[in-house]
Amino acid sequence: MIDDWTRAEIRRLFFAEHWRINTIADMLGVHHETVSAAVGTERFVIKPRPVRPTIVDPYKAFIVETLDSYPRLRATRIYEMVKARGYKGSPVQVRRYVRKVRPKPKEAFFRLRTLPGEQAQVDWGSFGKIAVGRARRALSCFVMVLSYSRAMYARFFFDQTQESFLAGHVGAFEALGGVPREVLYDNLKTAVLDRKGDHVQFNPALLELCGHYHFAPKPCAPYRGNEKGKVERAIQYLRHAFFAARRFRTIEDLNRQLEGWIQTVAHQRPVPADPDKTRVADALTAERDRLLLLPAHPFPCEAVRSAKVGKTPYVRYDLNDYSIPHTATQSVVTVIASVDRIRILDAQGEEIAEHERSYDRGKPIEARQHLSELGRAKRRARSLRMRDHLELACPQIPDLLSRIADRNLSLGNEVRRLNALLERYGPDEFGAAVAEALSRDAASAASVGHILEQRARAQDAAPTVEVILPDDERVRSLVVRPHALADYDVLGAHDQEDDDEQSP
Repeated sequence: MIDDWTRAEIRRLFFAEHWRINTIADMLGVHHETVSAAVGTERFVIKPRPVRPTIVDPYKAFIVETLDSYPRLRATRIYEMVKARGYKGSPVQVRRYVRKVRPKPKEAFFRLRTLPGEQAQVDWGSFGKIAVGRARRALSCFVMVLSYSRAMYARFFFDQTQESFLAGHVGAFEALGGVPREVLYDNLKTAVLDRKGDHVQFNPALLELCGHYHFAPKPCAPYRGNEKGKVERAIQYLRHAFFAARRFRTIEDLNRQLEGWIQTVAHQRPVPADPDKTRVADALTAERDRLLLLPAHPFPCEAVRSAKVGKTPYVRYDLNDYSIPHTATQSVVTVIASVDRIRILDAQGEEIAEHERSYDRGKPIEARQHLSELGRAKRRARSLRMRDHLELACPQIPDLLSRIADRNLSLGNEVRRLNALLERYGPDEFGAAVAEALSRDAASAASVGHILEQRARAQDAAPTVEVILPDDERVRSLVVRPHALADYDVLGAHDQEDDDEQSP
């Protein structure tokens, strides 16, 4: 027997705090049956409802016997069979009972064992998204596991494209020191394009890789996840033992940490299910002798795309703009993109630009040489426009510039100074000064300016005021339209007449 306070405390903990009976018994130091009696658990027992007879009951034995002999027989066919034996009910009840009593297939699997150097398994693992500048990129991990030694290669990418898939293979073969005779794939689009029964259409890019490294691709059978369980378990192992709570600055930093973790942690564990507890690193060393030798050159796995260049010297690829020489604008170029580099070729196949690849968004990646060449071309174009302006104002300019060049003077500076003189003194005076300078064989902007000053003093003309502009090209290229000043002269004449009328 328990006192009233204990009974009240038991009921409070059970009904208000929702504690379990055993927990309350341990807390209060009483027997669990005492707690059950205080709570009255017998009231919570649900009495089973009586099973009502159904119209299917007379045929249940026949249905069970038929399914034992033909486990995959459809419910519609069983309905037709019982209907021929006198069943008058709906097919829905037959279908429900067939679903309830149909024998469940119980499939047993052999433990898959492979020889050294015989097989590798490949798959992708998704690890969410990370921010790269203004872009959010999906983070994926390519994983290859040797089935015998369980040695692994893994590398993170920002996508699961064909090029990244091929680059993962190339890196894995280099890191593992050889090539297995067959590689097992899930039904990835980068590996299998189409499948109809046993007929498989592999991706052509994968077949080129197979021909280069001399291994055979092998797809998993549909709904047979046990066939590539080694790589799936490796992805889970990597997800929980390496990536969880991992801090990194860039994807390159993450891959460096991953490479070190594989060597110091993953390859130091014993091979799963090995009775001798051999380390993965030691098993890999023994397996390397059975792997196929690497070819002399790695397989090229860059992405090749054509791109149309507009009026600005930039090519857009994967959300970013890469600079090219200004001479390649308004043309079609070829972009060759690897995991970390971008190369751009012109129509003749010549490389015109190379940049480090960026995974940011909307970022211009520029080469200083391209910008400086564009600036020089712009300055040269302005110089040519100024020459045209001089020739229109004075037909003798070509002769003057030819003599200036013979004197090894800077044509650019001379042209700018001559244009300033033309704007300051006007075409008539400028043309006369150029003619006089040629007659004196004094070919220079300084000589033309000296002659213009002499002519202005001889004519007792008002001195001209030189307009000094800042170096900002936006200011220097402004076009200001001159306005007629006759209206101001009229206003000044009116003011003079008013002053004459007011004077005594």
